[in-house]
Amino acid sequence: MESQRNVSEFILLGLSYDKNIQIFCFVLFLFCYISLLVGNVLILVSIPSSTLFHQPMYYFLSHLASLDIYYTSSITPKLIGDLLLGTKSISYGNCMLQVFTMHFFGSTEIFILAAMAFDSYVAICKPLHYMIIMNRTRCNLLVLAAWVGGAVHSFPQLFMAIQLPFCGPNETDHYFCDIFPLLKVACTDTHITGVLVLVNSGMVVLATFVLLFGSYVVMLFTLRNHSAKERRKALSTCGSHITVVVLFFAPAIFVYLRPPTTFPEDKVFALFYTIFAPMFNPLIYILRNTEMKNAIRKVWCQGYFQKKLTI
Repeated sequence: MESQRNVSEFILLGLSYDKNIQIFCFVLFLFCYISLLVGNVLILVSIPSSTLFHQPMYYFLSHLASLDIYYTSSITPKLIGDLLLGTKSISYGNCMLQVFTMHFFGSTEIFILAAMAFDSYVAICKPLHYMIIMNRTRCNLLVLAAWVGGAVHSFPQLFMAIQLPFCGPNETDHYFCDIFPLLKVACTDTHITGVLVLVNSGMVVLATFVLLFGSYVVMLFTLRNHSAKERRKALSTCGSHITVVVLFFAPAIFVYLRPPTTFPEDKVFALFYTIFAPMFNPLIYILRNTEMKNAIRKVWCQGYFQKKLTI
């Protein structure tokens, strides 16, 4: 590989050269990252400490919370540090690692969202068989399949990135290392690689989104035969999930489901599926879910009172 490149690091041009905008972005993204960590840690602590952990939806939600932390932590701390210190370089090895982790955790999260949609579908469309279909063994298999699917998606991305020769400019117009910006600075014909990336990333995102959209159409159609109370409860749960799906998939489809090229707007759209959507996930699931709010209140209030009694 050393004979194919003479680039030991890449320069990430980031979001803007304007100092005022950089300061604003630093404050904003630091707030988003702290909010993401607090919200998802709250979920990760509260669910296993309550009876909700035995329900498939919350079991998947705990995995989604951990993936949000892993996924965003592969990108956001570096971005915050670059905005604070003004250094925007990243070594070749760390760049390749970022390509892998970003796609690995991101695609695994997509498959976990699909598993959550399947859980909602079974709960609404086959309520009498729900406990049989969504037993813990099947839930574990779905989680395992999500992680395996993430690996199957991300290793080819890493392999294609490593195979690219870099011998000229090393400036990428982005705030993290991704395959499309790297294709732009590679010193070879990247048409075939771009098509492979489109098939790998774009089709995974599109196929999963179509599957999710179709499942929710079927669920909404089925809800017509349920009582008003059941409809309200199901729509509240589905509404949270649909909001998360739209925030994540809409910008991802725009970025990855098109011919291999880059636009300045890509950085703005990428902010939604790398920072904003993971930050809003815990807020959406906590604020719109009564069971989740009660579990958090019970776990943390009991802990507080037990601590007071101990003192």
